[in-house]
Amino acid sequence: MSLFVHQLRAEQLVFWRSREAAIFIFIFPPLLFLLLGSVYGEGDIDGHPVTSYLVAGMLGYAVANTAFGGLAIQLVIRREYGILKRIRSTPLPPSLYLSCALVSNVLVYVLQAAVVVALGLTLYDAERPAATASLVAVLALGAVSFAGLGFGAAALIRSSDAVAAVVNVVVLPMSFLSGAFGSTEGYPSALQAVADVLPLTYFLDLTLAAYVDGQAPWDDPGAVGILAAWGAVGYLVAVRRFGWEPRER
Repeated sequence: MSLFVHQLRAEQLVFWRSREAAIFIFIFPPLLFLLLGSVYGEGDIDGHPVTSYLVAGMLGYAVANTAFGGLAIQLVIRREYGILKRIRSTPLPPSLYLSCALVSNVLVYVLQAAVVVALGLTLYDAERPAATASLVAVLALGAVSFAGLGFGAAALIRSSDAVAAVVNVVVLPMSFLSGAFGSTEGYPSALQAVADVLPLTYFLDLTLAAYVDGQAPWDDPGAVGILAAWGAVGYLVAVRRFGWEPRER
């Protein structure tokens, strides 16, 4: 346990000492929420403030940006610069190192989610979560599932120069199509069909249900199953394809 705590502390120190990572992964979702809240902060939907829906949407965007994108970028860069190779040659168990990377990433997301909710409550009069325990359970499931996709993406992406571009090409369109930035009711049927298979769509459904309506995640087992299945696919890809050696150096 002491080794796990030591490595987890090291992961957190590395993250927060990197200004680029802190801005791209941690700061950007709250800043985006501030912008969207300023534009769409008035009015209500089905008797709930619009900002409550914006909070739920930003929690969805943040999990994709942080648990998926942040983890994929971190692992690919470390692999291509030979850091993973050097770690692999130390007595540190590989599973412990990867577990610490995952937990550190989830901790960043937890803090990020708290900041987004606090901004919504203090600046835009968003409602408090209708079911806090259910919301926490949904966020935990989403973080672990999208981290699995991050591991899978890291196993497939070959270049450290391309990883940020690949992540953005995936995260931003997925966020728009899934409804993280607003309603998708006016989207063409083809785009809605794409949204119906995206994991973020189901995470947002569960988040909205918990935050706005107070529903537990087990009230929608289909969404839970699809989200968990996406995460499982990511972990399976990582098990088969993840490497510790640089691929382009």
